[in-house]
Amino acid sequence: MEEKKIAAVRIRGNVTLGGDVKKTLNMMRLYRKNYCSVYEDSPTVRGMLNKAKDHITYGEVSEEIFQELLNKRGEEYKGRSDAKKCFTLNNKKIKPYFRLHPPRKGFERKGIKVPYSMGGALGYRGEKIKELIARML
Repeated sequence: MEEKKIAAVRIRGNVTLGGDVKKTLNMMRLYRKNYCSVYEDSPTVRGMLNKAKDHITYGEVSEEIFQELLNKRGEEYKGRSDAKKCFTLNNKKIKPYFRLHPPRKGFERKGIKVPYSMGGALGYRGEKIKELIARML
């Protein structure tokens, strides 16, 4: 059975960040706005996503979207050769995060301070994350 992958995209910046949330976002490698990271679904990752839900949006991605991210926005890792968290593509190590463009036609109608369930852009959005990522590639 194939493991589900979860993509997280950072939407808000650093200005009003608390210490725990800032540390969580750094552990998830979401250093700046419009950065995206992809993880295997686990309770640990779910807990980190829940802690940072007021600054990111996330959802499940298919293998096709993940491969498209690797091909279009994957940057080669040029650090130590023993890096464990890097992805591999054509025998090259790819950084574990992706720098994306802002989305074409913007975020949802109510903006970046309102949860997705209420018409905004933050929090869990399920399968709809692939539409956002496609607009950001």
